[in-house]
Amino acid sequence: MARTPGAVAPWVRTRLRVAPWAACAVGVLVLVTALLAAALPRAVDVYETEGLRHAVASAPAAKRVVEVLNEDRTDADEVTPERLAEDYAALLRELPPPVRTLPADSAYGVRTSKRVGALDRWLPKPSKLLPQLTLSTQSGVPRHSTLRAGRFAGGGAEPEAVVTVATAKALRIKPGVVIHVPGDDARPLGIRITGIVEPDDRTSAYWAFEPTLHTPVYASVPRADSPEFYWDAALLLAPEAAEAVQRTTAGSEVYWRLAPASAHLTGRDASALTDVLASLGTGPDLVRLRDLLGEVTSVRTGLDELVGGHAWMRDAISPVVAVAAFGMGTVALVVLAMTGGLFTARRHAELALLRSRGGSLAGIGVRLLGETAVIAVPAAGLGLLAAVLVVGDASARLLPAALAAAGVALVATLALPLRAVYVHRTPRLHGAREDLTEARPSRRRAVAELTLLVLAAGAVAALRRRGTSDAGDHLVSAAPVLVALIAALVLVRLYPLPLRWAARPAARLRGAVGYLSLARAGRSSANSPLPLLALLVALTTAAFGGSVLAGVADARDRAALLTTGADARITSPTGTAPLPAGLDRAVRGSAGVEDALPVHLAYGVPLTPDVRTAENASDERLDDGAGPKYATVLGVDPGPYARLARETGTGAFDAGLLRARDGDRVVPVIASPAVAKRLGREPYEIPSYAGQFEVRVVAVLDRTPAVTETDFLLVDRAALRPLPPTALLVTAGRKGLDGPALRAVVQERAQSFSVRLRQEQRDVYVDSPMQTGAERVYATAIGAGAGYAGLAVLLSLVRSAPERTMLLARLRTMGLTRRQGRRLLGLEALPQALLAAVGGTLVGWATVLLLAPGVDLLRLALAAAPELTTMERVTVEHAVLRADGWSLALPALGVVLLTAGTAGLQAWWSSRSGSIKELRAGDTR
Repeated sequence: MARTPGAVAPWVRTRLRVAPWAACAVGVLVLVTALLAAALPRAVDVYETEGLRHAVASAPAAKRVVEVLNEDRTDADEVTPERLAEDYAALLRELPPPVRTLPADSAYGVRTSKRVGALDRWLPKPSKLLPQLTLSTQSGVPRHSTLRAGRFAGGGAEPEAVVTVATAKALRIKPGVVIHVPGDDARPLGIRITGIVEPDDRTSAYWAFEPTLHTPVYASVPRADSPEFYWDAALLLAPEAAEAVQRTTAGSEVYWRLAPASAHLTGRDASALTDVLASLGTGPDLVRLRDLLGEVTSVRTGLDELVGGHAWMRDAISPVVAVAAFGMGTVALVVLAMTGGLFTARRHAELALLRSRGGSLAGIGVRLLGETAVIAVPAAGLGLLAAVLVVGDASARLLPAALAAAGVALVATLALPLRAVYVHRTPRLHGAREDLTEARPSRRRAVAELTLLVLAAGAVAALRRRGTSDAGDHLVSAAPVLVALIAALVLVRLYPLPLRWAARPAARLRGAVGYLSLARAGRSSANSPLPLLALLVALTTAAFGGSVLAGVADARDRAALLTTGADARITSPTGTAPLPAGLDRAVRGSAGVEDALPVHLAYGVPLTPDVRTAENASDERLDDGAGPKYATVLGVDPGPYARLARETGTGAFDAGLLRARDGDRVVPVIASPAVAKRLGREPYEIPSYAGQFEVRVVAVLDRTPAVTETDFLLVDRAALRPLPPTALLVTAGRKGLDGPALRAVVQERAQSFSVRLRQEQRDVYVDSPMQTGAERVYATAIGAGAGYAGLAVLLSLVRSAPERTMLLARLRTMGLTRRQGRRLLGLEALPQALLAAVGGTLVGWATVLLLAPGVDLLRLALAAAPELTTMERVTVEHAVLRADGWSLALPALGVVLLTAGTAGLQAWWSSRSGSIKELRAGDTR
């Protein structure tokens, strides 16, 4: 039996074959949009995960290590190596997830609860003070070090220990010597040194948790006249000598130091990790550890602060990034909607014909739905796959990305059917006008616009009132988008009026080009605010994002300047050692150096009431509770230092106020506000290493370049003679500092001195992957939004291209030249572009101004959250959101240039083509 052919060709296949390039263009648009939408949540997951891992892995060992202590084990059988190893294994089994340890960096043992003084007079004793020693039986010394001399310590009748190379060099220890410490039975306890070892990795948590285990510290005891110094070192006893540690006068404690692993952590583990650490500190997990290790077991760690700092920064970054995400998403949705509108306009005659021949809205909608779904769904799937490949980190979740791609596919699929059904819901007259001459906004539209206005006002008010502290408050993050939306709706309603007014005098001028361009621009469609909305949202988001990035850069520059005081800072490791003679002259001769200013710094100078002068002895304002008791005294050369303060903008002052005059008994000083309040205006005696000197406060400064402390006294260095300078503030020339050359000059004359460059210090504030990742996401979102805004301009011009071409062809039959035709099309497109540019600039500026009080850039700008407290007060005024001129002007100028260029290209192409097609008889265009 012969097969009956189908009555009609399949709808979807026919449409794709008729317009293959249009289908490909839609598919590419959906693919790119789905890629961006799916990559965004995955990128956020990645930088939050990397930020948490970085916070844990890069923190000092003393902060990240979990230390379990027990001070109640006094019996020898409780501290044997076997017993401690069993407890260590049991402790690892009891740790709740997500806490994991690095066995190679973890350790356990017995140590003295406090330092014990050495008794041997042959040991070096600066300032006549003998070394203070820590005795530790840390496990695994042979695995973490290399033997340089002697042998490793072992068990025996006499306690044995080893020391590191640095300790042996500082304390002049050789294998075989015996070091005595006080014993608990009134007899000295002798410890024989059997070997000298070199740590394999001093930066590992095994050695770095207690730095004196590998390197002795040259410590000091504060004195009113001059400090006294001594060596603080450690002896590494054999694990079998734990009983000897218990026999010292310093007491003992058993410890287990667990170095946390970070490679398995994800950004979503932060909350669980915080809960577990809290439970280990004071909760049920601590009870289990006490059942295992003893009733007086305690847990100490700074890991909870690190995780809290990560969450603190994440909560500050997330709302700011969400602003860019909302902006990009809104512009992308507008472009997808405009694409549906473009296809609806191009197929208006076809769909009207279907309706006139009995086609139902449901039938037409289903056909169009299938036609768009066959393009959008596979394209969105490919976009999701591309996002997974581009952001291929295992910590990135798939579900949010899949939902984002599905949302793009849904919008792209429904844009054409919904638009077509809405336009053809009622029969329409053939050739009816759609501009402002006939169209009138409905009451429903007015209600919708008022609703959006209320939402935008509420979002802005909420952000100004409570800031961006709530990372999940999406209405707050959408505030710039809502402001741009309201501005777009208002401008669409208002902007034809001034164009009509301008067209009236233009009608009296010679030539029809100006009048026609203004008249046509003033009759643009009242029902299509989408292009203007896309441009305003993109410009507002770009202005907001550019201002955020500029504010972040300013805050980092300011923080780096406050830390170094100049372009570079040269100091000793302790910060109080005097500079070598001639170092300032050598530094001035280094490449890129303009000047080197010597400064004397004396930290912790007491401001106690018992040193008041007779003139103010009865003054009760110096009560112990009033103001700081210590301050940092800065001895400077008034002229150069005042110039440095003026150039850096950190506490400018008149150098004449600070100069000490010969013969004056009272030295003028400039103080910080708290110190000035404590000292008052009367003479006051200050003790220093140079002796007592009497000061009078002549001015008050909030800050000064040489120190970051908030309590300071600024004094002429001539009054502190003969004390030498202790720091060097270096300013760079026009070409900038040559860091390696400067360090070479300093190392040649003072090997122990360090050089801190301002630029290097600035780089410290951007070492967090969360910051850099968020900035990359923000920049990508702004760039994508700008691209979609440009596409919106192109779609708007493409949609009106047939009408413009037909108009140009008709006018050319009336004598319009090609040059005039090009000018007409260009001038017709410019008003809306200028409107978008000016409106976008104003809306962006207003958005930044409105939202600035609620946006906290400090946590986004500076990486190390715990270190912000010392400089937060002086940097907060530079970490506020300010409108950035370039971010406002460049995107607006780009919109104008793109519109003008596209319109000019369209006019050039139209003038080259013939007019026969546009002037065919019966053509309704």
